[in-house]
Amino acid sequence: MIPFYALIVSYLIFWVLGLLGVSHFEGWHTPMQGAVAVMLLLTASAHWGKRRPDLIRMVPPAFPRPDLIVTITGWLEIAAAIGILFPATSRVASICLIVLLIAMFPANVRAARHKLTIGGEPTPSLPVRTVLQLVFLAAIYLAG
Repeated sequence: MIPFYALIVSYLIFWVLGLLGVSHFEGWHTPMQGAVAVMLLLTASAHWGKRRPDLIRMVPPAFPRPDLIVTITGWLEIAAAIGILFPATSRVASICLIVLLIAMFPANVRAARHKLTIGGEPTPSLPVRTVLQLVFLAAIYLAG
């Protein structure tokens, strides 16, 4: 849920900055790009540090080297966070990120079904996680 809150709060902050006259954040698109970047950097940070073992456990056992998968997806999230901010790359970054989120969804299904935790907190149930995923996909699409 924290990535969802980060997305909403950062969007509101950037949008208000636009209303207050910060020309870079005028309208809705640039605040959405900034909010998606904040969310991605937050989620990528979990790929290293104390939450890393939890993410590794989420990877379905059919995939070899779950530690490497977690590392690679973390770097891809960082690259997408950067790419979404630039007009020349935002569309491609958005499309690639949508594909990445869809590819990573089986890990979220596994986490929900096996009642895994991240940082000691239970992962959302599958219906909640599915709705969150749709919100993230919509935000990413709009940002691109």
